[in-house]
Amino acid sequence: MSALLYLIPIALLMGGGALVAFFWSVKSGQYEDLDGAAQRVLLDDDLEDESKIN
Repeated sequence: MSALLYLIPIALLMGGGALVAFFWSVKSGQYEDLDGAAQRVLLDDDLEDESKIN
């Protein structure tokens, strides 16, 4: 029973920290352009950069 006295506040602090991190990521624009990031994975930009170097 005494372990719950430690575990419950720790769980609440961790949950609060995750909530703060989520709100910070939303505020900083991490979720603005999800489709653009998915499309950039498919582009072959590396081939163009290598041809400029050579």
